Amino acid sequence: MNPGFDIMIVGIGGQGTILASNVLGEACLIEGRSVRGAETHGMAQRGGSVESQIRIGGIHGPLIVPGTADLLIAFDLLEAVRYRHFLKPGRKMIVNSQLVLPTSAFTSEQAILTAADITDMLSGPETTIVDATAIATAAGSPLAANIALLGAASHAIPLDTESLLEGVRRCVPQKTIAINEQAFLDGRAVLQP
Repeated sequence: MNPGFDIMIVGIGGQGTILASNVLGEACLIEGRSVRGAETHGMAQRGGSVESQIRIGGIHGPLIVPGTADLLIAFDLLEAVRYRHFLKPGRKMIVNSQLVLPTSAFTSEQAILTAADITDMLSGPETTIVDATAIATAAGSPLAANIALLGAASHAIPLDTESLLEGVRRCVPQKTIAINEQAFLDGRAVLQP
């Protein structure tokens, strides 16, 4: 039994998956919490998958076993489908409504899925889909969608909001701190516990 809290963050190259995991790591350090993490980088230029595994307060290694994650944060609908088997039954999945189809979807002879098709596949009480890109755009930049999604997921993360915000300040480029703070707070406001 794991006494900690395990978070999977998944997306594709260039969506800020690693930055979001760094924010969580910084927030853990601010609170003096034990944290372990691991990353798998896909080929960003070709839409490869990127996953970060963050284990807060765990006593074992950095890798999360499928079926044991307490929270899944997905930056793309397809990545949510690809990694949902990591989620522990009954736990939360926060998903950005963005859909980036891989090139192979167009070169194969299979039917191309729509965002509605994938949303139906993900439907269930554990899934919350958020338009983090729109939230980030309204805050000042669509590039802050990762931080907006982190804000939306923050209600389910066992870390203080101020620690997460300080983690954002420490991890994003200085000239974008205000935009990212706003994206985090607006994302957090979208979902209420």
